[in-house]
Amino acid sequence: MGATYIRCRAERHLGKESAGTLMLGDVAQLSDTLRERYAGKVQTIYLDPPFFTGKRFDMKVRIGEKGYKTGSPSLTLAAYEDKWDSREAYLDMMRGTLTLCRELLKKEGTIFLHVDCRMNAHLRLLMDEIFGENNFLNEIIWSYQSGGRAKTYFPRKHDVILFYAKSRAYYFNIKGAPMERAQARSNHMRRAVDENGRSYRAITSGGKEYRYYDDEPAYPGDVWDDISHLQQKDPQRTGYDTQKPVKLLERIVTCATQEGDIVCDLFCGSGTTAVAAASLGRKFLCADKSPLAVSATGKRLALQCRDGKKKKSAVGFDVEAECGADDCAVEAEVFPAISSYTVRLVRFDSPEAKEAGLTGLDAVDQWAAGFVQGDVFRSCVTSARTQAEPRLATTVEMPVCAGEPCVMIVDVWGRRRFYLPMRKY
Repeated sequence: MGATYIRCRAERHLGKESAGTLMLGDVAQLSDTLRERYAGKVQTIYLDPPFFTGKRFDMKVRIGEKGYKTGSPSLTLAAYEDKWDSREAYLDMMRGTLTLCRELLKKEGTIFLHVDCRMNAHLRLLMDEIFGENNFLNEIIWSYQSGGRAKTYFPRKHDVILFYAKSRAYYFNIKGAPMERAQARSNHMRRAVDENGRSYRAITSGGKEYRYYDDEPAYPGDVWDDISHLQQKDPQRTGYDTQKPVKLLERIVTCATQEGDIVCDLFCGSGTTAVAAASLGRKFLCADKSPLAVSATGKRLALQCRDGKKKKSAVGFDVEAECGADDCAVEAEVFPAISSYTVRLVRFDSPEAKEAGLTGLDAVDQWAAGFVQGDVFRSCVTSARTQAEPRLATTVEMPVCAGEPCVMIVDVWGRRRFYLPMRKY
């Protein structure tokens, strides 16, 4: 038994068509590639960048089947460092990123920049400089109740999302983001029932009555207090610090894009933007410099595609990420047949796994079986640990396709490696 290590330049997961691309890399390092491929093609951009906190942010990774069932054992790994030599260094990074974003946007494009109280004023001025004061649209307040309670000042319970357009020809459809009428603020309105028995709220202005029926949707203003911050036990949680709820990104995507448009996120973290875009029929372009971020995003997308495949609505996605080193002991087998292959993952040992005391397949967070064509890995089936499915499937079936059978393994540190399994007859 054994497996042969190979390098792959890119990955295509679970589908003939691609809903988007996920890249591993720093924005500055990827900028030339992004300009070459996407300049003038992106409809909207959502950025949730570092906030100049001076802190390290982590990802809690559960280990093995037991870890997903009970929460222990687990590892707390560094996801990203939000530390800069100076405020000027941070703002220089953001200036380069925002300038790139403006180049990527279509003429009709928009950008949403998610910030907090630390850099709000500085980044508002930077957005005015790069996008123009006349292209400012909203300062959206996302208000939430989770987190601690301060005693030396009023608790800080909101973030700000700066909403700008590239030009005055921008696309925006507020009807794409409806909310239930009961959630809308209407305490100042008179309640009544019309002649058909429909309840409504009304207000009179300039001698004219305006009615808002309870059974019709309302639309949000610039204060969003109807979308909750993720709670500790929310099933969406990946363990990645600063993860945002899907509903927040769905609102942004639906009002600022149409089906088939490209949605971009250059600090994608746990991948909420990609998940929201793919589920709404949009394409995505997402990047992050953290291998853990790419791993978490790839897992969420793979499971979303797998569920879509069951409903015959699967659309795949691409990954471009650096391969991990050839320093592991791996055993994998493939059993060829006429119409299908059986692939079995037996063993995965790495230096990091040994140091952490992990044995068997406990260091494997997810793996996929497929084919390598040239230097591109094409996935057919994925197995990943989740709280709902903590046990990793070690044997999978896949169809016979062109190319050499191959397995991709993503360990709990987010490193991706590719191996040709030993053929068994």
